Amino acid sequence: MSSKKEQHWAKTRSLTFTVLVIWAIISFAIHWVGEGLNSPSFPGAYFMAGMGAQVAFAILVFWFASRQNAIDEEFGLEEK
Repeated sequence: MSSKKEQHWAKTRSLTFTVLVIWAIISFAIHWVGEGLNSPSFPGAYFMAGMGAQVAFAILVFWFASRQNAIDEEFGLEEK
């Protein structure tokens, strides 16, 4: 039984780490290059990158929830 819990925790930890890496890339990398997206004809590119990041975060939350649910079902820990 302990091994099953350890496997579940290992997969959950791996998923959490993956989500945090994706979050960090979206949070920082996009905005580091965002200023370079602006041009005289379209100065709102940085703002658009910020709005796109918020959409990406919402998608990331739903993706994380579905993947975690799949992990829980795999180990018989799903909500009923």
